[in-house]
Amino acid sequence: MSTPFPFTAVVGMDDLRLALLLNAVSPAVGGVLVRGEKGTAKSTAVRALSALLPEVPVVAGCRFSCDPAAPDQRCPDGPHETAPGAARPARMVELPVGASEDRLVGALDIERALSEGVKAFEPGLLADAHRGVLYVDEVNLLHDHLVDLLLDAAAMGASYVEREGVSVRHAARFLLVGTMNPEEGELRPQLLDRFGLTVEVAASREPELRVEVVRRRLAYDDDPAGFAARWADEETALRDRIVAARALLPEVRLGEGALLRIAATCAAFEVDGMRADIVMARTATALAAWAGRTDVLAEDVRQAALLALPHRRRRNPFDAPGLDEDKLDDTLDEFKGEDGDGDGGDDDPGPDGPGGGGGVPPQSGPESPEGPEGSHGPEGSEGSDTPPESGSGPDDTPAEAEPEPQGQPRRAGAGEQSAVRATEPFRTKTLSVPGLGEGAAGRRSRARTEHGRTTGSRQPRGALTKLHLAATVQAAAPHQRARGRSGPGLVVRKDDLRQATREGREGNLVLFVVDASGSMAARRRMSAVKGAVLSLLLDAYQRRDKVGLITFRGTEAEVALPPTSSVDAAAARLESLPTGGRTPLAAGLLKAHDVLRVERMRDPARRPLLLVVTDGRATGARSAGGAGAAGGARSAGGADPVALAARAARLHASEGTASVVVDCESGPVRLGLAASLAAALEGTAITLDELRADSIAGLVRDVQRDVRDVQRAQAHDGRPRRAA
Repeated sequence: MSTPFPFTAVVGMDDLRLALLLNAVSPAVGGVLVRGEKGTAKSTAVRALSALLPEVPVVAGCRFSCDPAAPDQRCPDGPHETAPGAARPARMVELPVGASEDRLVGALDIERALSEGVKAFEPGLLADAHRGVLYVDEVNLLHDHLVDLLLDAAAMGASYVEREGVSVRHAARFLLVGTMNPEEGELRPQLLDRFGLTVEVAASREPELRVEVVRRRLAYDDDPAGFAARWADEETALRDRIVAARALLPEVRLGEGALLRIAATCAAFEVDGMRADIVMARTATALAAWAGRTDVLAEDVRQAALLALPHRRRRNPFDAPGLDEDKLDDTLDEFKGEDGDGDGGDDDPGPDGPGGGGGVPPQSGPESPEGPEGSHGPEGSEGSDTPPESGSGPDDTPAEAEPEPQGQPRRAGAGEQSAVRATEPFRTKTLSVPGLGEGAAGRRSRARTEHGRTTGSRQPRGALTKLHLAATVQAAAPHQRARGRSGPGLVVRKDDLRQATREGREGNLVLFVVDASGSMAARRRMSAVKGAVLSLLLDAYQRRDKVGLITFRGTEAEVALPPTSSVDAAAARLESLPTGGRTPLAAGLLKAHDVLRVERMRDPARRPLLLVVTDGRATGARSAGGAGAAGGARSAGGADPVALAARAARLHASEGTASVVVDCESGPVRLGLAASLAAALEGTAITLDELRADSIAGLVRDVQRDVRDVQRAQAHDGRPRRAA
């Protein structure tokens, strides 16, 4: 859109606007990660910021935006000693989620480099964003290797392209802004740490503010240019203030007292590494310059901590981001008397206050054209009679039932117990899908990928991206005499080029089917089961999987969480999972079949891994409704529930779904029903104890042997791979 929404017309969102402005004042702060629900004007605020940035002086004709006052000596378009200068507006470059590596860092013409010795380089988005803003919407959905490249360039201020001995380097300093919806999955902690600041945003629940948001948005849509003109004076004033703060920044003094507060705060919150201390120092300095001061105050340090530390406190995907402000105030108070350099007053925060975002109208706030959507909790389920632990009859009580702990009363409903807490998660064994996939990059199963170890070569289909040098030389060598080459050297033509084929790892869809029936309801056992599922969820997060959660109890199965990249959402649903009732195992498997059928249509390349967590008992005679190939199993309403479960399992086996049954049976007498279920699924059965990574080492060899046996059988009869 040619006329962006004015930054000063954004309603509310003080922390977001302040974080963006601080980065505009001091790009060394390291960018902003904006977390928030959909429809909260994250993108609008970022796009509006670029219009506030001062014009950038550049070398005329330089594709890498070199500064004429200090041109890059290694610029691919250089040297620029006598080149004329020009000025252009600061750019805001958007990186799409589906961008390739070549689009991000630039494309090198390897064919011309080999045959002509010419470094023909087409700059990428990193070069376009130099001395401007690089905006990544849905940064949590980018492939990991792209995020690594992006953050490395932001940290080093340069981008390096290395291809088969041909190297290109150019400057890449930009204000990095990423936005994400936490419901769609989290960034890894080590990547979160590379963003200087983070801000949580949410749509206001105040009717007056929401009315103002809608009013401004409608006015902007009706006449963008006229709406922007009404805010022109405020925009100019804010732009001038950014320029003044930039000029004042070198004069700001960061005293020993402020440095001590910063170090004490990072130590008190047990932040890993030293990056947080450095970012806090730069942020506090920028806050002082923004307020028009040359001294950093304690209030600057406090505000810097609120912006720089919350995302660095997150140790695993199930930790809620945030900062304990009472603990922060106690830490700052403890070192209040350590100033000795005049930077200790909380009573004089300076003009407009360091956190006030002076220069922005106090009533302004985000354009929010879409109202917030309510979150949906797990669906309710019916309670029914609790099946026996022995699996013999539906009206007995669980054999392992224990007294209710204090503070955890039963829920209302026959046979239904309140949710119990999971045990501490542990490191699990590696479970993978056999064979070679072609899904999204991850860390679970073998796959053909753009990154990984080289396994062979082929003729390129389309543009050459990864040259297999040895294969290229081997293809060109027999033709040298025919091409007139009799001396040293090698004549390489396009037909000789070979693309390297690589093997890496992919992420899978891990679908959990969890038994929440009365046979699992003994509190000690269900706590252990939840701990095991939580451990598997943590493993899925680390391996870049999508996850889904299906539970079954009573008379039906339900999708507690549709397939998503947000494992913390799955953990939250698991935590509140009630137990009790019959065991409709067939219904759970059929519901899983329906979910996988839909997901295969959405993303055929992502291979599923079915994890069934159960003791193998089946006492529910009624199965869940649905469609598709499962209809035959559903029609036998009066069939034996164990037979129904076996038929549902064979549906998964017939489609080659890799399956693992986590056997939760315990006690001195065990029926081995989970192993029978795994056999029907043509998968693997492991116990809760064997799931631990440090359990019986022989299990790994057994599973590997089973996989090799299945693969050998497939080589003879062509059947799909079904073991996990």
